[in-house]
Amino acid sequence: MGTTEDSTGATSTGAADSSSSSGVVDSTMGPGETSVGSTDSITPGDSTSSSSDTTASTSDSGETTTGGVELPDVPVLVLGHSQVKQFDFSWALASGAEYYQLLESATPGEPYVQVGADVVGGALSITQPLHFRLEASYVLRACNAVGCVDSATVDVVGTLAAAIGYFKASNTDPSDLFGTSLALSDDGSTLVVGATGESSNATGLDGVQANNAATNSGAAYVFVRDALDEWSLQTYVKASNTNANDAFGTSVALSADGNTLIVGAPYEASSATGIGGNQASNAAQASGAVYVFVRTGTDNWAQQAYIKASNTNFGDIFGYRVAVSDSGDTLAVAAYGESSNATGINGNQANNAAFGAGAVYVFERSPMNTWSQQVYLKASNTASGDGFGSSLALAGDGNTLAVGAFGEDSLATGVDGDQADNGATQAGAVYVFLRDAGNTWSQEAYVKASNSGAQDYFGWSVALSADGSTLFVGAYGEDGGVAGIDGDDTDDSAPDAGAVYVLMRDGTGVWAQQAYVKASNPNAQDFFGWGLATSGSGSVLAVTAYGEAGATFGLGGDETSNTATQAGSAYVLVRDAADQWSQHRYLKASNAAATDAFGWSVAASDDGNILAFGSQNEDSNAVGIGGNQGNNGAASSGAVYVY
Repeated sequence: MGTTEDSTGATSTGAADSSSSSGVVDSTMGPGETSVGSTDSITPGDSTSSSSDTTASTSDSGETTTGGVELPDVPVLVLGHSQVKQFDFSWALASGAEYYQLLESATPGEPYVQVGADVVGGALSITQPLHFRLEASYVLRACNAVGCVDSATVDVVGTLAAAIGYFKASNTDPSDLFGTSLALSDDGSTLVVGATGESSNATGLDGVQANNAATNSGAAYVFVRDALDEWSLQTYVKASNTNANDAFGTSVALSADGNTLIVGAPYEASSATGIGGNQASNAAQASGAVYVFVRTGTDNWAQQAYIKASNTNFGDIFGYRVAVSDSGDTLAVAAYGESSNATGINGNQANNAAFGAGAVYVFERSPMNTWSQQVYLKASNTASGDGFGSSLALAGDGNTLAVGAFGEDSLATGVDGDQADNGATQAGAVYVFLRDAGNTWSQEAYVKASNSGAQDYFGWSVALSADGSTLFVGAYGEDGGVAGIDGDDTDDSAPDAGAVYVLMRDGTGVWAQQAYVKASNPNAQDFFGWGLATSGSGSVLAVTAYGEAGATFGLGGDETSNTATQAGSAYVLVRDAADQWSQHRYLKASNAAATDAFGWSVAASDDGNILAFGSQNEDSNAVGIGGNQGNNGAASSGAVYVY
């Protein structure tokens, strides 16, 4: 037996013809999260003795032996997939092997580390974050008392399109818009999908899904992942007062543990105010409502609260955006159509002198599980049409709240500039509020883009790190045509290409812009920044561009294609230890097609290893998880993709 070297330079001890596998995984392979059993780096090809008590000798044939025992034969590693985000490794048992170790290099140039524990048998499955494993490589090590030998390196290549989780409703119908909104629990094991166009007249939990008697009443679907990493639908959620055109599911939010679910229905029409009012009225069209559900045990859901604004009015669209703290006890609800001309904290709610100025309401849940309104928030420069509440984000403790106002008109730039100017129509702004130990709220910062321009819609989307110190703001109408990080922000060559701005708060509470972020392939009407989601640390950022027109599938495809109008795309960016940002991955749907609007919604797990994207206009008539993506039999039924 001898030593051979594969194309990567890794060495394997064994017969050369035993390792003739190509070592390449094609685009049918699958993904998920990894559990690393050993953090020690390992060089493939190194033979290691598993016992310090053995004395090796060389037989007449040149093979290494210990008391007549030889090294195992060289194993041949095969990689496939069977579930969402899952890599299934298999191999024929190698003669002489007592156990096996799977080694992984997550990105080119990184050392190999063992994944999981030693394996006895011929298979191992792990879930992986696809966006962090597209260029990974794997080696199987076969070991016995003499030492270990390695398989050829298996490289993950291609688009991984078939490994992407593909989720559809359990009652798919045309125009359901499944994927309008998304939320993930911190560990990524609970996924909630809103479908504002769903039309069943069912009420409550797990009702009859089969009819379409309440057009656009809306629904939400709760999916869960079990200990075997298998996904299934847990609950089908409807409002307690389902009515046509309520758009239940326009917004959804989850507590960190996934056990508190918030669902907004901004076009609900009851004239009730406060908590638990009369749901039967339909006297205030599009006033809006929010519903709180709680999960007890493993799968028992119940509605806990029905919430209305303290100043319910026609057209307020209360519930258009919702955000919840990690505990689930602090809830922020936006009503960006609200029309009071009050400013600041707890002002006069009674007038309607500033049409569409917008408002945000913060609610608290007591230890007795009763809800109450804590504060009524307005912008510090309230004006008609500002749309204060077009986006919301809460820090994990609920004490930092970011509110977007995409229609705000000031030409100011940076932080705490002149709010009184109205020289840039719909430039947009973001307001940061703080809650102190005495539950008193105050405005901390007034945030504008570094290059404010009319119709930029800065603040259409916002996201916050868990500690509230990193703020991300999307401006989908920004016109810059320069790709990448911190390019020329005075360029206006690509109308509505979109941009994202990263701001950080220092230890003294001062905010400053850290980065100006563009797509790697900016084009007019891409709407980069439409959706944002971040990891808890704020070091992983997912940005969507539902108008992007790339015609490729999956991960890492050709970014220069522009032939599938509004197919949509997403971009994963990472921040390094020096606070420098870079684009890590370009993502497309596994069945990307024109007008699907991939990236309409987005959600991320706390570690950033699970990303979900909604494509509300996707057309397949498949149902459930992993169905046929190839047909277009249910126009705008919608789909969700998990990476």
